[in-house]
Amino acid sequence: MSTLENRPNTALLVIDVQNGAVEGAHERDAVVANVGTLVDKAREEDVPVVWVQHSSERLAKGTDNWRIVPELAPNDAEPLVDKSYADSFEETTLESVLSGLGVGRLVVVGAQTDECIRSTLHGAIVRGYDATLVSDAHTTEDQREWGAPPPDKVIAHTNLYWTYHKAPGRTAGTVETKDVDFGSAS
Repeated sequence: MSTLENRPNTALLVIDVQNGAVEGAHERDAVVANVGTLVDKAREEDVPVVWVQHSSERLAKGTDNWRIVPELAPNDAEPLVDKSYADSFEETTLESVLSGLGVGRLVVVGAQTDECIRSTLHGAIVRGYDATLVSDAHTTEDQREWGAPPPDKVIAHTNLYWTYHKAPGRTAGTVETKDVDFGSAS
């Protein structure tokens, strides 16, 4: 369904599930476990798993904060995309990686809901991808100190609006981990 020609494949896009990004995040362990379940399922079904790893002052390359959480491990055959902006497409190799894999549909999981997840979902849709958010496999930290709603409300709101998001010739939507089907859009 995506508007990208010759892109029939689906990929699992794992965004920023790094020590420093999920430390103290809402329901961290459950979300990481759900991401792990989906990584295993994708691998079993020969669906590409594409990892995105953010670098910033807080997540400096090579530090423990920057590393993917120990419960998850990209394998050597899986692409790893370095990024420094919220949108995983912005000034990264993500588009060329996905193009090389023939991917037009993304199943999105990871952190931070209110920044990198939202930005990447919107970035995907405007670039012609179908983008499904796994509603119980993304998380964020508590930012109430800076005026944000509680993390559970941020996650719920993101799930709500992405469930009904639309764009011409593209699909969006949400699905729970247990219902992910890598063979079709949600």
